[in-house]
Amino acid sequence: TMAFLMSRFLLNNIIQSKFGDRLEKFNEALKKEGAFYLFTLRLIPAVPFFVVNIVMALTPIPARTFWWVSQVGMLPGTIVFVYAGTQFPSLSVLAEKGAAGILTPQLLVAFILLGFFPFVVKKIIDRFKSK
Repeated sequence: TMAFLMSRFLLNNIIQSKFGDRLEKFNEALKKEGAFYLFTLRLIPAVPFFVVNIVMALTPIPARTFWWVSQVGMLPGTIVFVYAGTQFPSLSVLAEKGAAGILTPQLLVAFILLGFFPFVVKKIIDRFKSK
């Protein structure tokens, strides 16, 4: 959150003044669905967190929303990665089975469920909003 706040303080006005007209649709989309986009980005390990922090600081998402969505968004990935660590085979099993010993069916299912998680959460949130 500190990187987010520093980036917002140092970069937001500069970027918005230079590219504000081009970013208008992007900013409008983030006002409506910014929490969902952030939540999804937090679940994708390929996107470095510092990049997410800086980019989200340049959007209209409130700092409080950024903080709580980041916390909730990192939790499922943390759980899956801890689970993966506990399922990782010993070196003797790796030496015996090679790379095939790393990916177990349970681990693959955990990663697949992690990929679907943001969409399931969005459906649940949309259902609550419609009531």
